[in-house]
Amino acid sequence: MEHGEANITIVDEEGNEQLCEVLFTFDAEQFGKSYVLYYPVGAEEDEDDTIEIMASSFLPGEDGEQGELKPIETDEEWDMIEEMLNTFLADEDDEDEEEPEE
Repeated sequence: MEHGEANITIVDEEGNEQLCEVLFTFDAEQFGKSYVLYYPVGAEEDEDDTIEIMASSFLPGEDGEQGELKPIETDEEWDMIEEMLNTFLADEDDEDEEEPEE
């Protein structure tokens, strides 16, 4: 996994591979880690118009090697990720609602 990738393949607990689209990546200095937020390609929105978004920390690969996804381990990390996601989604909404100037 590298910054800027559009898609990643994850393997679930049963060993099934699933292609996911990367929503965004970011670095968090307070934890010294990089994070990726992603969702399954072709995921259907539920009745609330939401898609399950997943998050992992990752270690970027060296010398062209594939990076490694790691589980999120602390509530503090989850709180920070949720804050980043909310900011990202708010920015997306603002872009969608902007009217072109005439």
